[in-house]
Amino acid sequence: VLPGVCLAFILSGNKNPVLLLIGSFLTGWISITAIDYITGKSKIKEDTAIGIILSVFFGVGILLLTYIQHSGNAEQSGLDSFLFGKAASMVQSDVYVFGIVALLVIALTFLFYKEFTLISFDRAYAQVIGFPVKRIELALTSLTVLSIVVGIQAVGVVLMSAMLITPAAAARYWTDKLKVMIILAAVLAALSGISGAYVSYLNEDMPTGPWIVIIISMIAIGSFMFGPKKGIAAKWWKQRKHAQNILEENILKAFFQLGEKDQNFFLPRSLEDILAKRKMMVAKLMKGLRRLVKQGYLNKEADGKYILTEEGKYKGQRVTKIHRLWEMYLTQYVNIAPDHVHEDAENIEHILTPELEKKLEELLQYPKVDPHDSTIPYRDV
Repeated sequence: VLPGVCLAFILSGNKNPVLLLIGSFLTGWISITAIDYITGKSKIKEDTAIGIILSVFFGVGILLLTYIQHSGNAEQSGLDSFLFGKAASMVQSDVYVFGIVALLVIALTFLFYKEFTLISFDRAYAQVIGFPVKRIELALTSLTVLSIVVGIQAVGVVLMSAMLITPAAAARYWTDKLKVMIILAAVLAALSGISGAYVSYLNEDMPTGPWIVIIISMIAIGSFMFGPKKGIAAKWWKQRKHAQNILEENILKAFFQLGEKDQNFFLPRSLEDILAKRKMMVAKLMKGLRRLVKQGYLNKEADGKYILTEEGKYKGQRVTKIHRLWEMYLTQYVNIAPDHVHEDAENIEHILTPELEKKLEELLQYPKVDPHDSTIPYRDV
C-alpha cells in the first residue's frame, strides 16, 4: 500500500485521508492480484510470490517517498508516519474516514461470513455447488486490503502485517471454533491497540505502532505457551500423562503375564520378578508402582512385594489382549510376518479405544490364540 499513499499525495499535493485511502487500496489490491496471477500462471510458490511483490512494491514506495521528501512540498510533513506508524499524527477527519472503513469491513465480513468460510476451507466444494468463487475471492481480497489500509497510519505499513496475522494466530491456540476465533482475535487486537496507545501516552519517547506490535506479540507468545489444547505447556502435559499411562500399563501387563506363567495372578511379585519380565529403569519402575498402588491397581505387602488387585488384573489383561489381537490382525489382514508385529502392537495397545477393541474382536471372530500361540485373554479368563 505504500506506493499508493505516495502516488495519491503526488497527484493531489496534500494529505487528504480519503485520497490516501483510495491510493493505498488500489496499489494494495493490485499487489494481491499480482501474487494470485504469479502463483496461478507460473510454478512460483505463493510464499516466493509474496516475497517478490512485497519487496518490489516496498522498494517503489520508498523511492516515491524519497522523491516527495526532496520535492519541497510543505504538505509532506508527517507522510513518513505511514511507514512506521504514528497514531498521534491522526486528526479527527482521519478517525472518521478510517472508522467508517472499519465498520464497512466488519459489516461485510459478517454478511458474507458463510461464503468466505467456504472458499477458505473448501474452494473445490464451493465451485461444485455453484458459488461464484472468483467474485467471493475478489471481495475477500478487497476486504483484506481495506483492513490493512485502516491501520497503516496508526501502526505503519511495516508493522501492519504483524497486526494482520498475530491476533488470529494467538486466538487459534484458545479455540477450535472459527466464530469464536474471529471474535477473540478482534478482542486481542483491540486490547493490544489500547495498551500500546496507553504506553505511548505515558512516555512520549515510546512510539505507538511498535508498542502495539510488541504487546500483541507478548500475547501471542503467552498463547503459544499456555493455550489449553494446542499450547506448548498443554502438549507437554499431555505427553507426560501419556508416558505415565504407558508405563503403568506396561507394569500391569508384566504382572498379568507373570500370572499367566504361574497360573496364579495374585502371587506377590518383587522388583526382580518384574524387571526380569520387562526391562526398565528401577527409578521409573518404582514411580509407576507407587502410582498404581495409589490408584488401587496394586497392593504393597509388608515385605516390599506387590500384588495385583482385581481391577489391576483386568487392566493388565485388557492391554495383553489388545496386544495379541493386534498381532493377529497384522498377520491376517496386513500380511506381516509374526516376528515383525510385536513392536507395532506395543504402540497400539495403549491407544486403542474400547469401541475399536470391540470391532477388532468381531473382525477377527474372537480368536483363541495369537500368531505366537499365546492365549488371548478375554474378560472371562
